[in-house]
Amino acid sequence: MRRHVRGSLGLVGRLFAILLLTVMLEFAVGTLIYERTSQISLQDDEARRLAEHLVIARKLLTEQPRAERPALGLQLTTDRYDVHWSPAAPPPPPLSPELERMRQQIIAWEPSLERSRLWLRLAAPNRHSEINGGLQLPDGSWLYFGMHHSGSKWAFTLGRLGLALIPVLALLIAGWLLIRRTLAPLRDLTHATHRIGLGSAVMVPEAGTSDVRNLIAAFNAMQSRLHRLINERTETLAAVGHDLRTPLARLQLRLEEVKDADIQQAMAGDLEEMGAMLESLLAFLGGEKDPEPPVRTDVAVTIATIVDAFQDHGDDVAYDGPDHLEMEVRALSLRRAVRNLIENALHYGDRARVSLERVGVEILIRVDDDGPGIPREQLDEVLRPFARLDDARQRNTRGLGLGLAIVAKAVRAEGGQLTLANRPEGGLRAEICLHLPRSGPRG
Repeated sequence: MRRHVRGSLGLVGRLFAILLLTVMLEFAVGTLIYERTSQISLQDDEARRLAEHLVIARKLLTEQPRAERPALGLQLTTDRYDVHWSPAAPPPPPLSPELERMRQQIIAWEPSLERSRLWLRLAAPNRHSEINGGLQLPDGSWLYFGMHHSGSKWAFTLGRLGLALIPVLALLIAGWLLIRRTLAPLRDLTHATHRIGLGSAVMVPEAGTSDVRNLIAAFNAMQSRLHRLINERTETLAAVGHDLRTPLARLQLRLEEVKDADIQQAMAGDLEEMGAMLESLLAFLGGEKDPEPPVRTDVAVTIATIVDAFQDHGDDVAYDGPDHLEMEVRALSLRRAVRNLIENALHYGDRARVSLERVGVEILIRVDDDGPGIPREQLDEVLRPFARLDDARQRNTRGLGLGLAIVAKAVRAEGGQLTLANRPEGGLRAEICLHLPRSGPRG
């Protein structure tokens, strides 16, 4: 069963998030400094233009008679500056630090305006102008003006931000690609860890940085040692199994010479049990290397055949399910697993009921018995190798306690799950859940 790594971001995502945060902070700080500098430059430019406009307007208004000055003010009004003349003199308002700085800039560009009692104030929110002000003409009358932006400042600012974002995005894309390329050997290593011990060794090419290459080299060496140990164990078990089967076969032949029927029957039972123990031990300790490939198998027919074999021996076993249901499985391993579950049910109960059902994308194989069941706190323990729960299943226990462990191992090889549960009406239910591939079964 595939294990999912916790966490929403992998190593690549975390490194990219760090890169993104660093770049965005640098961009934000750089943009803030750039915009602040640009604003200062724009204020200087606006102060110079306003100073030039005020000097011209003051000169023209001073040269005109009072009666013609209002009309001239309208002629001097532009899209950027409002100009009008009035004989009244309002009290100068207090200046904010920013307006005082702008006033000093205007006077610095046109020192003659210093004697004109120049004042500035922020415009009311419902006015189109941003800054209003006034200055006194030589005859004591006043020139009032308003300055406003044409609306292109924001567009200009956004345009500059867009241009600044282009290299940032290019840097992020390049960083993402470089991070993925740098960590590609780690992805290969992760894929190899999922397959270690499940077949032939998957040697990962040594690539990447020196630390990653050292890690891959250590992994390849470890993998080689593990496969060597597994192969040595498998070969040893095969040799031991062959050597033990030979004397068992000789004992079986010599058993026929025993004249006492009771002794002969008892010895035959012992030999049968020894053979079963040997088969279960070899099946469980055969290593993770599975020589049996998945093939298209009619699971329904397979289970029905197993049930028929038990019925032929006089056992109370019944099957309930479809006549045909095909899927790709390891037929021998699945047959052994189902047989072990039925034998377990008959050993601790009087009958076994086997059912096969398809639920969505899952195939459920259930084996129910009428035995004493298993205490809830020991349901997981019985799946461990060599586990015996004589107190829970009070019958004469045979074998090595590997039956359910072999079933669990076979089911894991199919990518499924084995669960045990006590039935409300009594007895134990063993359920094998197999997941269908995308193509689904045929049946």
